[in-house]
Amino acid sequence: MNYRHAFHAGSFADVIKHIVLARILTYLQDKPAAFRVIDTHAGAGLYDLDSDEARRGGEWLTGIARLLQARLSNESAALIKPYLDIVRAFNPKGELRAYPGSPLIARGLLRPQDRLVACELEPKARKALIDVLRRDEQARVVDLDGWVALPAFVPPKERRGLVLIDPPFEAKDEFERLGDAFSAAFAKWPTGIYVIWYPAKNRRATDTLAQTVARLAAAAKPPGKCLRLEFSVAPQADSAALTSTGLLIVNPPYTLHGELKTILPELEMPLGQGGAARFRLELPRP
Repeated sequence: MNYRHAFHAGSFADVIKHIVLARILTYLQDKPAAFRVIDTHAGAGLYDLDSDEARRGGEWLTGIARLLQARLSNESAALIKPYLDIVRAFNPKGELRAYPGSPLIARGLLRPQDRLVACELEPKARKALIDVLRRDEQARVVDLDGWVALPAFVPPKERRGLVLIDPPFEAKDEFERLGDAFSAAFAKWPTGIYVIWYPAKNRRATDTLAQTVARLAAAAKPPGKCLRLEFSVAPQADSAALTSTGLLIVNPPYTLHGELKTILPELEMPLGQGGAARFRLELPRP
């Protein structure tokens, strides 16, 4: 597996992930105290949808392009608006040519007192990220392996915030590494919000990860919660492109579950491929 951001920018998986990211950060804005976002595998930040990488799969055509054209209820449209406003800001002429990755989605929702730490080890992606965040006093790009950065940067001095863990899944043991890295970070900062992305191709691997994360959250004092979201746009075949994406959200805002129950059903038709998409939203058993 290889889910480097440049090849999948604006895909249905990005849409789901970034809607959740935007809803959590919007919630954090409700209190005046500062928060910090830590993006462990940040990528290049901004993606040209005319690039060779984006054109290879054209995944944005069945992701963000469809969402921008979708007819949504007033309630869902209002919930998704903070995310879409950021996407539109990078496409001022109304033609979809660029897609902002997680660091720029997060940066668009920071207030003056908030901060972003974006970790990227791959030189080309890191340079591109530095270029788009140049002279930004609220954002810091770190040349560090995300797995090393994860336990090193928590807890942040603000004591409020979100950690996004979105690895490329290039290594065969990535699910195991993800569980171990989350465990180390969570032990240091059990009150933080964690968003863990994964490709939902192997049911045994995804179930094991969800159970591990839920068990760690439940064992914290006070106990934390883990919300599991999976969204499938078509049946997943072993050798085919990714059609099912997953998120584990630890310590989710109390509002998030209800918001997603409103939003997700309205994304089934526009994001579905060859039929309506399907989703599951649950609290996994430890």
